[in-house]
Amino acid sequence: MKPQKTLPLISLGVMIVAIPIFSQGPGRAKPSFEVATVKPNASGDNRVAIMRQPGGRFVSTGVSLKMLMGFAYRVRDFQISGGPNWITTDRWNIEGKAEEGSIPPPTGPPDPNVPDPLSLMVQSLIEERFQLKMHRETKELPVYELVAAKGGPKIKLSEDQSPFRPPERGAPPPPPPQRGGPMPRGSMRMGRGDLEANGVPLANFIQTLAQQLGRPVIDKTELKGLYDIKLQWTPELGQGPVVPGGPEPPPPPADVSGASIFTAVQEQLGLRLESTKGPVEVLVIDSVQKPTEN
Repeated sequence: MKPQKTLPLISLGVMIVAIPIFSQGPGRAKPSFEVATVKPNASGDNRVAIMRQPGGRFVSTGVSLKMLMGFAYRVRDFQISGGPNWITTDRWNIEGKAEEGSIPPPTGPPDPNVPDPLSLMVQSLIEERFQLKMHRETKELPVYELVAAKGGPKIKLSEDQSPFRPPERGAPPPPPPQRGGPMPRGSMRMGRGDLEANGVPLANFIQTLAQQLGRPVIDKTELKGLYDIKLQWTPELGQGPVVPGGPEPPPPPADVSGASIFTAVQEQLGLRLESTKGPVEVLVIDSVQKPTEN
């Protein structure tokens, strides 16, 4: 049996995404949590979770600052430059609670390219507690363009294309999707060499693909709607679900004769990854400090 490694939590609510970097307009202050705590994680395990909870709550466990920045600023690991080693190695447990009514209920799946109000609050927390100062640069970097393969896309549209309905107020958060269990609509789960999604926009799949490849992926397919996706491939050495600040991915399975992720995307989804170069906006850390425990 092929060895599997499943990321702790992947869903539309927690995707770390995107090439563009959102910035506040002039004179607009970012929202902040009403109360927040930042504590070092001394558990010694590799479990990582970033969760949105009802009532405007944010809970993260075992996260590095680099991973937290990815969530807050909607960037990938390779879009964060500079800073000391501890932004990748040190782990933190962080909780925040927004003021009642300050986060509007969602009206659809979150846009993986634009920070929402909760993500902006995490930005404020990072900039205040970690004393983060940074600037943005645009660099010409290797990227992939995702295009339709010869013969056209094979990717499957979901039967249910109805608008997203958020959970009822007061309802408990849904459990993270588990291997072998039912796939909630709007969720995605990933192991080493396989990915499955149910009713997700293509943009969310593309951002996960970019994290796998360690390079931005630009959508040139013009595909719209929600999709059910199943993708299986044989990972190369060093390739796997990359968590910023997380453990190195395990070695590939003994059977290395299977399809690469590039071949799998083309044969199974009818799409193709083309290597090129393009402008990518990057966060450059100027200074940052470890927070005092509270």
